[in-house]
Amino acid sequence: VKRLQKELLALQNDPPPGMTLNEKSVQNSITQWIVDMEGAPGTLYEGEKFQLLFKFSSRYPFDSPQVMFTGENIPVHPHVYSNGHICLSILTEDWSPALSVQSVCLSIISMLSSCKEKRRPPDNSFYVRTCNKNPKKTKWWYHGKQFEFVVTF
Repeated sequence: VKRLQKELLALQNDPPPGMTLNEKSVQNSITQWIVDMEGAPGTLYEGEKFQLLFKFSSRYPFDSPQVMFTGENIPVHPHVYSNGHICLSILTEDWSPALSVQSVCLSIISMLSSCKEKRRPPDNSFYVRTCNKNPKKTKWWYHGKQFEFVVTF
């Protein structure tokens, strides 16, 4: 809880560019946050508004947070499924307790900002029909900028 409180303060006082903590989201629980995000200037997402949902287990920071896009506007991106799930290695196998909410936010900003073409992952419709509600339960295979998921039941 101490670590979460420290990160909450950091996000309130020094948020990454284009990100703001949704204060209402933390009024009832410190283990679930919503971060409002605006697409970076000069990118395909400039001026667009998104929301990221962070859920923290009691094992955080040893266990990565569950992070996904939520709300009305899910970015159209090759690594973002239409249900909000994000394929980003630091959210699963490359997570380290040295990472933080700030570093996750910066990675997501960077991922969106470097996008050259707005499109969904090629397997979007199958994935959305068959995946678990928790994106951390997906087994991702990463190979460079390519990725696949493995359906596990």
